[in-house]
Amino acid sequence: MTGSAPQNDIIIEPLTREVDLDLVVSLEARCFTNPWSRDVLARQLAESQTTRIFLLRLPEAPVAAFCSCWFLFDELHVNTLVVDFPFRRQGFGRLLVHRVLVDAARSGVRRATLEVRESNVAARRLYERLGFTVTAKRPKYYVQPEEDALILWREDLTNLDHPKC
Repeated sequence: MTGSAPQNDIIIEPLTREVDLDLVVSLEARCFTNPWSRDVLARQLAESQTTRIFLLRLPEAPVAAFCSCWFLFDELHVNTLVVDFPFRRQGFGRLLVHRVLVDAARSGVRRATLEVRESNVAARRLYERLGFTVTAKRPKYYVQPEEDALILWREDLTNLDHPKC
């Protein structure tokens, strides 16, 4: 990763502190036109055994990126992946999703799915490099702006080599 923190300065861990939830909500609001509300995220974390939020921390950013997901039986559903603007295109999203996949596999998850905007070429490339393939399309899934979603699956979470940045 050029221009980024050394690997040993990167921390990826589950969200456990209330103050981190505020940072997640703020980051999501800066990056998405339809962010999840703090109340929805807090309720899901408090009331659900399936909801997980993973944080990527850097020395200069307590939450440089996060991934919100559900562990549902043997499936992982990635709901949101956000990398803050100054840290994009440095491999942090790939490191974070890889860690989520590894944790999911260790928990008995066998496959993973997510939706992505059809126009989000950078995200699509990221997911394809992580073994996801497009399997279907949801017309007009997104609003502001209205756009189709591509449904991606990774059918096998074995052989999760360390990602190359």
